[in-house]
Amino acid sequence: MTSIFDQNGRSIACTVVHAQPNVVTQVKTQDTDGYDALQLAYGEAKVKNTPQSMQGHFEKAKTAPKRKLAEFRNFDLSKNLGDLVTMDELFKEGETVSAIGISKGKGFQGVVKRHHFGGIMQASHGQHNRMRAPGSIGASSYPSKVVKGLRMAGRMGGERVKMLNLRVAKLLPDQNLILIKGAIPGHKGSFIIIEK
Repeated sequence: MTSIFDQNGRSIACTVVHAQPNVVTQVKTQDTDGYDALQLAYGEAKVKNTPQSMQGHFEKAKTAPKRKLAEFRNFDLSKNLGDLVTMDELFKEGETVSAIGISKGKGFQGVVKRHHFGGIMQASHGQHNRMRAPGSIGASSYPSKVVKGLRMAGRMGGERVKMLNLRVAKLLPDQNLILIKGAIPGHKGSFIIIEK
């Protein structure tokens, strides 16, 4: 992240997103696929690491193999295979966007961190090493089991997350950078999808 200053001198925390031009690899229409959409590809990949079926898919679009594919509905369908889609033709400074990514993985976590349980905080007599324990997890003789979906300790993070209503703070088209106000999901260097 970084920060920039607005016209009033206020500091705005921003996430820097590197947005190279994307290549149109497939145009889906109502006649051929039953809906209208545009498939875009991003990131360079080696030919030896690309499956043969995908190599043919990229050759049809007359482009080198790419790492990520994403499909966008309600997109401008005037584009043809192999055309480049740049960020400055899609986004404007000040408009609202959504960011989709895989959140940071945090490993196996307890209920206090994972589900925001309060813990007992020494509020009970005679408790030893029970400050962050989950407490009772089941009922009595009926149903005689732990109910499905009970909030317990487990793996946290590493899920698809969509952040809504993020503002485009600044565009730097010559460097292929978008500065988005606030935080977006994912670790440094991860792939994200930005949509209006």
